[in-house]
Amino acid sequence: MTYKDIFISIAVMNDLSPTRLPLATSQMVIALKAAAEPTRLRILLLLTSGELNVKDLTQILGQSQPRLSRHLKLLVEAGLIERIREGSWVYFHLSDRTANGRLASVLLAMADLNDPIVIRDRERAEHLKRDREAIAQQYFERHASDWDQIRSLHVAEAEVEAAMSEALGPAPIEFLVDLGTGTGRTLELLAERYQRAVGIDINQAMLAYARSKIDNAGLRNAQVRHGDIYNLALMPDEADVVVMHQILHYLSDPQRALDEAARILRPGGRLLIVDFAPHELEFLRDHAHERLGIGTDTMTNWLADSGLKPVTTRHLPPSPQHGDKTDNLTVSLWLAEKSEAA
Repeated sequence: MTYKDIFISIAVMNDLSPTRLPLATSQMVIALKAAAEPTRLRILLLLTSGELNVKDLTQILGQSQPRLSRHLKLLVEAGLIERIREGSWVYFHLSDRTANGRLASVLLAMADLNDPIVIRDRERAEHLKRDREAIAQQYFERHASDWDQIRSLHVAEAEVEAAMSEALGPAPIEFLVDLGTGTGRTLELLAERYQRAVGIDINQAMLAYARSKIDNAGLRNAQVRHGDIYNLALMPDEADVVVMHQILHYLSDPQRALDEAARILRPGGRLLIVDFAPHELEFLRDHAHERLGIGTDTMTNWLADSGLKPVTTRHLPPSPQHGDKTDNLTVSLWLAEKSEAA
């Protein structure tokens, strides 16, 4: 290590970080060296606005894939960014779990965003995201009529969302996982509550739409991931809150999905489930509904088998619409907790 390296590290530790990052000088030097290259610094600045893959970066920066892959590898090894595989794609984002990632955020906050190169990169990235959003929006519009038809059969979404927020209470959430995230609406709804969140879905088109919504909403502490609800790529006891909003009735094996949700919950963590109460609308099977609602007794047994204890249950009955016509889908909310002794 040179005297210059030591000086830079000490300067960053003393002057840039009010929270005194718990980072050894040697680690800081590795991080600073990784960031101290024009292309890598441009990559880091681009990632402050959301996730990108290698193809995105080649289009924005006008550099070859091998060269950018090398830069990304160095940034990952330095702990400044993380890579997440999504099918055949690999997305990169600023690390929010490592001290080096937090150091990167401190450094990037000092960057001059009016630099012509930075402005050009940002404009290209925005153009790319608009194209991606347009493609995702087309998918959403093709399927919107199905969702609108189902929404018309139950209480207004605003009432459901208010009940979700009330069920979780006002306490802050360190890490939230939204299983079957769909359009990412739950990540938006609870954005003021969590420090970090990830939404998981198996549908690539829906993920693209959710990602564009999250980017547009400026939710830098939320991400979406491609994943299997039966086999989550998350560590045990990692999540403080797991949400399963209108997903269980699509599944052939809800118990297995609940087992996975319980596995990733920390002891004392909470699971919020929103789904339909039992009904007789057979036509919904044409919309891939495996189950025509879920009864509270059934849910209680599932939760117990997954090692979860029911805390509260609430039912939102349908409200009259279109004159005297009463729709017949009741939305149920179940809040459960993982035992502290688990």
